[in-house]
Amino acid sequence: MFFGGAGVSTASGIPDFRSEDGLYSEQFHDVSPETILSASYFMLHTAEFYEFYCRYMIYPDARPNAVHRYLYKLEKQDKLRGIVTQNIDGLHKEAGNKRVYELHGSVRENYCVDCEKEYPLEKIIQSDGVPRCDKCGGIIKPWVVLYGEIPDKYTMIGACREISGADTMIVAGTSLSVEPAASLINEFNGKNLVVINKTPTPADERATLLIRADVDEVFRQLFEE
Repeated sequence: MFFGGAGVSTASGIPDFRSEDGLYSEQFHDVSPETILSASYFMLHTAEFYEFYCRYMIYPDARPNAVHRYLYKLEKQDKLRGIVTQNIDGLHKEAGNKRVYELHGSVRENYCVDCEKEYPLEKIIQSDGVPRCDKCGGIIKPWVVLYGEIPDKYTMIGACREISGADTMIVAGTSLSVEPAASLINEFNGKNLVVINKTPTPADERATLLIRADVDEVFRQLFEE
């Protein structure tokens, strides 16, 4: 199994959240990103939410990097049980992986909060201001888990099932500081826990292999080998 976070996608030009230059170092209209990316802020200040969201959360030109491509290679070889990701960029699926559990949803999936009609990312990008449903005029919401919302039950169940059945798990590019996603590694009972991250994580003590490095650099070396 592969369990990844924001550090997986930085090589694709998508900033992480908690590093010195990450998204959470930004201030927007004197409101913290954590507040803006909450369910209550979306409902009460939808226009401001989308102003921030379109500026900082959507990267339509981002493409899969070495990590995504190598994981696709492993899945094709039937060596990868699945991917559990905290990222919302959809790059694992764009790379070709099928067994992907997107714990926090995806910017590529959107829906009307009134009639539930579904829309692609292009609808959000092409809208001027708050995106509205073509069918009923309702507000369109990204299919992402905002602060104050609960992750999809079936996604969580599937992720737990796959992690518990794996003999090896790679945890990469995540500080394991966001719950309930971080606690999923407690479901792992296999032999080998590999942790790849530039900074310490709560899983380091359990790791059978600890690599303190950039995730993309590690996977590019795997391609070369």
